[in-house]
Amino acid sequence: MNPLPARVQARVQALEDCFRTIELTRMHGVPVLNAALQVRAVDFRAELDGELALGVLVTPWFMNLLRLPLHDGVATLPVGESAARDIGARRFDFIGGHEPGLGGFEACSLFSPMFEFSSQAAALATAVEALKELRPDDAPRPAPPLQPARRGFLFGRLGGAP
Repeated sequence: MNPLPARVQARVQALEDCFRTIELTRMHGVPVLNAALQVRAVDFRAELDGELALGVLVTPWFMNLLRLPLHDGVATLPVGESAARDIGARRFDFIGGHEPGLGGFEACSLFSPMFEFSSQAAALATAVEALKELRPDDAPRPAPPLQPARRGFLFGRLGGAP
C-alpha cells in the first residue's frame, strides 16, 4: 500500500485534530457520545485531480463521508447548504461545514448517533466497507480466463500444452 501524499496526510491529520478538540470541548459531556469510539479519519484519498480528499470520518457521535479540500481556494458548499454529489456510481447529499483551523468541507451523514457500534473496530470496519462500495476500482478483479495453448485447443485440452 502506498503512503498518503504529504498534503493529504497533513489535511487528514488536521481533520482528526480538529474533531478531537471538538470532542473534548463542545461535545464534552453530551449524552450522544459513544464512549467506545474515538475520532478517526478512514482511508482518505485525493480525488478530483487532487483538489479534494474523500474518506470517512468516524467520531463518537457520527460517521460521515467527507469531501475535504486539499489546499486553499478549493470551493466547498457554504455552511448549511446542501447539494447532491456523485461518488462512484452513486449520488449523495452533502452539506457544507466549516471549522476554525480546518476550513470548509462537505459532509454526508452515514450514521448518527453511533450507539449501534460496540467497538472502534466495528465502526472502522463499517467505514472501510462503505468506502469499498463507493470505490469499485479497489475491488479485486477476477483473474483473466486461461487461454489454451494452440495444441491444447486443437486436442481438447484447455490446461495448456501437453
